[in-house]
Amino acid sequence: MILVTGGAGFIGANFVLDWLAQSDEAIVNLDKLTYAGNRENLSSLAGDPRHIFVHGDIGDAALTSQLLARHQPRAIVNFAAESHVDRSIHGPEDFIQTNIVGSFHLLEATRGYWGSLPDEAQRRFRFLHVSTDEVYGSLARDEPAFSELHRYEPNSPYSASKAASDHLVRAYHHTYGLPVLTTNCSNNYGPYHFPEKLIPLVIVNALAGKPLPVYGDGQQIRDWLYVRDHCSAIRRVLDAGRPGETYNIGGWNEKPNLDIVHTVCLLLDELRARGDGKPYRDQIVYVADRPGHDRRYAIDARKIESELGWRPAETFASGIRKTVQWYLENQDWVRNVQSGAYREWVEKNYQGRDQ
Repeated sequence: MILVTGGAGFIGANFVLDWLAQSDEAIVNLDKLTYAGNRENLSSLAGDPRHIFVHGDIGDAALTSQLLARHQPRAIVNFAAESHVDRSIHGPEDFIQTNIVGSFHLLEATRGYWGSLPDEAQRRFRFLHVSTDEVYGSLARDEPAFSELHRYEPNSPYSASKAASDHLVRAYHHTYGLPVLTTNCSNNYGPYHFPEKLIPLVIVNALAGKPLPVYGDGQQIRDWLYVRDHCSAIRRVLDAGRPGETYNIGGWNEKPNLDIVHTVCLLLDELRARGDGKPYRDQIVYVADRPGHDRRYAIDARKIESELGWRPAETFASGIRKTVQWYLENQDWVRNVQSGAYREWVEKNYQGRDQ
């Protein structure tokens, strides 16, 4: 058995679904079910005894200690995090509480549990912490991509909180010997992505006939990783990664945000054309940029390839087509996650941004 935290969110739910599609090893899934955690992501697992869902917070040390003692997992995979930069700008406290304080309580509970295990179980146990490339800061166009040795230079409350959690994980390995693994991934996309992030927001707004907001000049560059490739990389790191090591996970797909928007528009033109025959890119509007917006992220993923033999299976062309098709085929899911709270957030984030 393994314990997964944040397993009802975008990446966590994809990981749980992929894991149980390939393994009979059970999962205890601990999720706080904030706005981005959605039980509907896991509806296909209803009645599956391999999936034990627990509604709770990683900051609840008593609960996590109880779960560890009861289920005796051989590993923990920690996806639980507040992860939206714009939300961290509007309200950083939730990010501090979940990403830093919550991670500390989870590590403390894990340390107590791990210390109680027999020697062989201690040796085999792993704590895998899922992090982000944003902890490394911003790159100029001609700078080398982020390697695992790149210094930390977080620029938003979100990335600073994740950087702090990464440092805590590292400290628990070097101080207490806890067998930890850290992964820093690039921008994920794919099924079940909450529609506040760029790709699902463009798909949802385009189909609704709404503006497609592009921050600034749209030339912010990101490396894009299909979420199921990310899940396969995490499984590989959990299986064969060296305790104490960090592995960068990327898709080898650096693209400006504006190119992403254009690609999604072209796919929608092909797969579900507008009724008036006009291209979806006519809905693009340029809005005031995010404060402190990093210009470029890029992942050097050679370490995970050379040490563990992992490379992404999807190109951006294949992954983005699968993503657009998934949203077109799952409009009920989209409607269900667009609650009043979601609409209020979108209005708050884009209000006052001059077009």
